Amino acid sequence: MAAAAAVVTPSGLEDGMSRSRGDGTGEMVVERGPGAAYHMFVVMEDLVEKLKLLRYEEELLRKSNLKPPSRHYFALPTNPGEQFYMFCTLAAWLINKAGHPFDQPQEYDDPNATISNILSELRSFGRTADFPPSKLKSGYGEHVCYVLDCLAEETLKYIGFTWKRPTYPVEELEEETVPEDDVELTLNKEEETDNEENFIDLNVLKAQTFYLDTNESAKQEDILESTTDAMEWSLEVERVLPQLKVTIRTDNKDWRIHVDQMHQHKSGIESALKETKGFLDKLHNEISRTLEKIGSREKYINNQLEHLVQEYRAAQAQLSEARERYQQGNGGVTERTRILSEVTEELEKVKQEMEEKGSSMTDGAPLVKIKQSLTKLKQETVQMDIRIGVVEHTLLQSKLKEKSNMTRDMHATIIPESAIGSY
Repeated sequence: MAAAAAVVTPSGLEDGMSRSRGDGTGEMVVERGPGAAYHMFVVMEDLVEKLKLLRYEEELLRKSNLKPPSRHYFALPTNPGEQFYMFCTLAAWLINKAGHPFDQPQEYDDPNATISNILSELRSFGRTADFPPSKLKSGYGEHVCYVLDCLAEETLKYIGFTWKRPTYPVEELEEETVPEDDVELTLNKEEETDNEENFIDLNVLKAQTFYLDTNESAKQEDILESTTDAMEWSLEVERVLPQLKVTIRTDNKDWRIHVDQMHQHKSGIESALKETKGFLDKLHNEISRTLEKIGSREKYINNQLEHLVQEYRAAQAQLSEARERYQQGNGGVTERTRILSEVTEELEKVKQEMEEKGSSMTDGAPLVKIKQSLTKLKQETVQMDIRIGVVEHTLLQSKLKEKSNMTRDMHATIIPESAIGSY
């Protein structure tokens, strides 16, 4: 597995995919390599394989009635809400399976609290998470793949799973059949079709002979003298002779076979090239004659239609001049239309002012108001005259009263002369 050899950092990069450079202050700055943008796809594929090892399809998906995610589910944005819920569900299941109790998140839980709890559990396993929690809220990306991959590794460690060396299957070399001559094919065609299943392999014969030699070594002493009739033996050989055809397995690495094949292919290519070259030459000649005919016909048509072409060019020139005049006239019409609209606006303003003045001149409402004001003024004047008369009368009465009082006082203060002589 690629995940066993790769060291994943919290930023979602491999150590082998990053490089260091100096920033001028003596510190080393880690730069992302050109393949870092595609590393999360590798991490996601490794995560799917680890989840399959943990049997998440039987223990989680079927129980929760969830669809199995694709191998790039958390690497590409499809449905952020669904991806975030799937991320929280997988993370909670992995944390519980790793031996840490964790409540299964619900649909209406606070996402910030859920992410904080997942990151705290991740740090409790000794993993680093030096990225903001908001990176996990989208439900996809390299940080989501990193968190789930770390939790899956911790779960595999908890259940005691260990990575073993891969066992590669042994590739069997395909047999190549040696091409036989046409004569041999025609002679043995019927025998091959009838007795195809009765061919004897030399390796099988060797194995059988060795097996018989080892198992019947004790009986070799009994076969020192043959009791078989020679005529019967010859008849039996003639009877089974068509079935005793031996096939020899050819080695694909034999250079002689390749050389023979090269010579055969070369002769086939040369024979096909001669025939093909004749066809190509014939086709080339036909195409050349056709092109010459087309060229001559084109020249003839051009000569016949020369006057029409000149008329067409003259008509094009007249059309361009007419279009230019039209553009000029159109520009003058546009300018005059603008001036007309301005004059119309001024005329409307003047008409509106004249209407306002005419309505004010023919309207009798101001005259009625003036008459009403005069009547009210006359009434107020009469009331004022009455008040003045009352005040004058009151003033006259007070003056008369004062005068009578003064007269009385004067008569009261005069002493009679008779009274003065008596003293």
